[in-house]
Amino acid sequence: MIPTPMLRICPAAIACIAKRSISSLALIAIVFTISAQDGFSRPNILFCISDDQSYQHTGANGDPVIKTPAFDRVANEGLRFTHAFCDAPTCGPSRSAILTGQSIWRLEEAGNIHSTLPAKFATYTDELRKFGYKVGATGKAWGPGRLEAGGRTENPAGPLYEGRTLETPFRMMRNTDYAGNFKDFMAEVDEDESFCFWLGTSEPHRAFEEEAGLKTGKDLSKIVVPAVFPDNEIVRSDIADYLVEIEHFDTMVGRALATLEERGLLDNTIVVLTSDHGMPFPRAKASLYDLGSRIPLAIRWPEGIENPGRVVDSFVNLSDLAPTFLDAAGLKPPAMMSAQSLMDVFEGKKPKGREAAYIAMERHDGCRLGGKGYPCRAIRTADYLYIYNFEPTRWPSGSPDASVCARALPYGEIDSSPTKTFMMENRNTHGLADLAYLSFGMRPAEELYDLKSDPEQMVNVAGTREYESTRAQLREQLFAQLEKTRDPRVVGGTVDWDYYPYYGRIRNTGWTVDKKPESEQ
Repeated sequence: MIPTPMLRICPAAIACIAKRSISSLALIAIVFTISAQDGFSRPNILFCISDDQSYQHTGANGDPVIKTPAFDRVANEGLRFTHAFCDAPTCGPSRSAILTGQSIWRLEEAGNIHSTLPAKFATYTDELRKFGYKVGATGKAWGPGRLEAGGRTENPAGPLYEGRTLETPFRMMRNTDYAGNFKDFMAEVDEDESFCFWLGTSEPHRAFEEEAGLKTGKDLSKIVVPAVFPDNEIVRSDIADYLVEIEHFDTMVGRALATLEERGLLDNTIVVLTSDHGMPFPRAKASLYDLGSRIPLAIRWPEGIENPGRVVDSFVNLSDLAPTFLDAAGLKPPAMMSAQSLMDVFEGKKPKGREAAYIAMERHDGCRLGGKGYPCRAIRTADYLYIYNFEPTRWPSGSPDASVCARALPYGEIDSSPTKTFMMENRNTHGLADLAYLSFGMRPAEELYDLKSDPEQMVNVAGTREYESTRAQLREQLFAQLEKTRDPRVVGGTVDWDYYPYYGRIRNTGWTVDKKPESEQ
């Protein structure tokens, strides 16, 4: 291990190494340049991630009810991203993409939730640790899944700090003192040691304490109800309860920032606030629509961001964070990392290749017969969302038959909630049937949404003459990206997502994952 935390690799040395054109002593002189000579100091990293939070639910992003002072501060003193998207709207795959800097279709089993993350895939945490960073995590890190199946003995987000607990303001919140555990981690960080910490809350994952929003004084009349949901007191109260849980996450982040300020480390720490995917409501989480895939993202780093306070409209996938962290530390990302560093955005340069985000899903929660998933891919641009569904004969939100779902739930890809229950009970009611179909019904192979006229993505215009050229162009652009990044569903090869083991809790004792037919082996 390299003893000093202030070390970077000179790009010119890499070319010389490849050509073997220099002596060992010259190589050492080129490769290692100390910060005292070039002013370079490796930044610390505090990565804060909530669990199931959509883009619009922060104060800085315009929600009129929620209070998120920590997010708002980071956004105002750093960068606020308006087009940040998860790589997959499902917990484990999204977190795998963040750690590895790769799209989920490149990650084999890790493309499924309740699976594993094979050890052969490099993570930014391991790469930073090799170069002297102290790494740690608290709360919800990589998961859910089984580490040992992938050849790992430790959570890839880092060694877990879980010693502190607290009394939560509401039932159903996890009693982990995330900020207290971060403080314990910081007590172990030496004065000259760089660190990388993952602060992951389980909030606002379901379930919520009902009427928590009302108990905190939230005005239900000011709740913004997405057009895909019925607008009534049940739904408004459910959203208010969800906002309370986000505020709990934000409080933890605020305490963590205070810990950094106390030690004088805040300004040389890359602070990231985001979520793994969108809100746990129908047509949100576990879908490629904006409510499921567009997430909040704010990054603060005064020593590395030019002209802080900017709003960034360029498109970003969360997998871009892994090469960004390594690049900021002066390290070359492993060749297998296919995502794009954000350093050009930090430096205020006009970014290239950021006109679209790419999103995907394979198996979410095992809620179809035989453990089948709902494989789909999407491209999101400023004006359109195009989705390609590889298996349109399958139920996108899980089967209505609870007996074929590992969770024993109808439409089990959607978490149980007052909103879901109301929509299911009224799915044949005039005025609600169309909304219920959008959440629970079948979908065609291709979907296209014109975001200028239909920002909430409710009217599929794929197949109409007016949009045929747009559909064709976006399909070509999506499949070109899938081919470039070697998606097996496009370029051929092993396609085993429907057959990988499922390591989640199975409430139906007879439920199993199908074996792969010999004809496909």
